[in-house]
Amino acid sequence: MEIFEQLVKRARRSKARVVFPESRHPRVLEAARQLLDEGLAQPVLCGDNIYIRPAAETAGVNLAGMEFLAVSNERLQRYAQQYCCARPRTGSKVAVRLLKRSVVTFAAMAVACDEADAMVAGIEHPTARVIEAGRMAIGLADGLNTPSSYFLMIVPPTGPQPCRTLLFADCAVNVEPDARELADIALASAQSAAGILQSVPRLAMLSFSTQGSAKHARVNKVRQALALIQEADPELLVDGELQVDSALDPHVAKAKCSKHSEVAGQANVLIFPDLDAGNIGYKLVQQLAGAQAIGPVLQGFAKPISDLSRSASVDEIVKTTVLLVAGISSNC
Repeated sequence: MEIFEQLVKRARRSKARVVFPESRHPRVLEAARQLLDEGLAQPVLCGDNIYIRPAAETAGVNLAGMEFLAVSNERLQRYAQQYCCARPRTGSKVAVRLLKRSVVTFAAMAVACDEADAMVAGIEHPTARVIEAGRMAIGLADGLNTPSSYFLMIVPPTGPQPCRTLLFADCAVNVEPDARELADIALASAQSAAGILQSVPRLAMLSFSTQGSAKHARVNKVRQALALIQEADPELLVDGELQVDSALDPHVAKAKCSKHSEVAGQANVLIFPDLDAGNIGYKLVQQLAGAQAIGPVLQGFAKPISDLSRSASVDEIVKTTVLLVAGISSNC
């Protein structure tokens, strides 16, 4: 069974409530309708029915069965109180003003207060604003200080090579991570992979060097990140530094690797050293191999939230939501 079909089944089992702060955008409304009709999630539209209905009528979307998250005074006060508990120096009036001004932060607080299981945003807000709202309202997962992103790459079969499913990170958020940030990206990606892939995560820390074949400050950064990862999670299957062919091809790994590795030649999670490499890498695989790239999906937060490209199609919104919801299902 194709990996995405498996994710769809897990999404349906989870029955997750997903809040959409940009609830009057036509593509969001169409995606919400599709998610509800196909039983993939329970959409929660941020705002009052009165204000959303005209946009839905213009878009030709039936709102039957949708949930609405009204920005009521009672909810504002409750969310502000929870926000202030995490930030004692912030006054309640300041918190209320913030929640009124930022619909993305308001929606993220719905997740923080367990009134929704996940948030998907970004059609009308830049990535930085979505990440900021997530950090302020939800916070990062224990042990992590760096939000990041991943793509699920579904690579079609080529010759004797069967279809492959890989996680690529970070391809959208961190431009030039240092060793500590790179380690955080890898640790978050391992958690994401455990919830998405149907196999044990095997992380390759990518470089232009394989196990000491080259010397450079950029190679040293990858090695330092590897040491931090192994200290944080000694059981995690991770290796580096590895060139991408050493990470993916067992024959190349055997020829290039100077020591035994449980990852080289069989990696399913690729950690790129910077955003240049990650962005170029996923687009090359997408363009030349015909791979399906689903994402980017945010990771590293204490609860599931994700960003969207502002040009995201209805199909992309649905698939991003399915990834988030499938991850929730696997952790239940």
